Amino acid sequence: VLMDADSGRILFAKNGQEERPMASTTKIMTCILALELGEPEEKVTVSKEAAVQPQVKLGMREGQTFYLKDLLYSLMLESHNDSAVAIAEHVGGSVKEFAKMMNEKAAEIGCQKTYFITPNGLDASDENGKHTTTAEELAKIMRYCIQISPQKESFLKITQTQSHAFTDV
Repeated sequence: VLMDADSGRILFAKNGQEERPMASTTKIMTCILALELGEPEEKVTVSKEAAVQPQVKLGMREGQTFYLKDLLYSLMLESHNDSAVAIAEHVGGSVKEFAKMMNEKAAEIGCQKTYFITPNGLDASDENGKHTTTAEELAKIMRYCIQISPQKESFLKITQTQSHAFTDV
């Protein structure tokens, strides 16, 4: 999909409405929701579920504590699956509740064929469907992050950073 980000108009698409697994592009929504609903200096405590996520991962251990801002850099610069789960649990109370928030935000943005189940994009399905989006709707989400969100500057700062070093709290 080629989209005019200013207007949101799709200029070109090839299979733009085909539903596909979204993999780590899921983390775009995880990041923007955490920026909008959390505070950078909040402390995030790692759960057992977050600590056992598969590769790619930061390697956090249950009980460790990190600043939310550092986990957002881990999420977006290195695509760490454990950071995504820790962020989701912190912001939403649970992965399931955070996924509900992700779906609500997607609908608010105008996405009708996007369905989130995980905060990290690992393949998943449930009674309501599969974790999927379309290229056109992914472009809408990205446009929201860089053009519309009240946290667009923070999103761009994180995603344009070359590297970020940190330790636990």
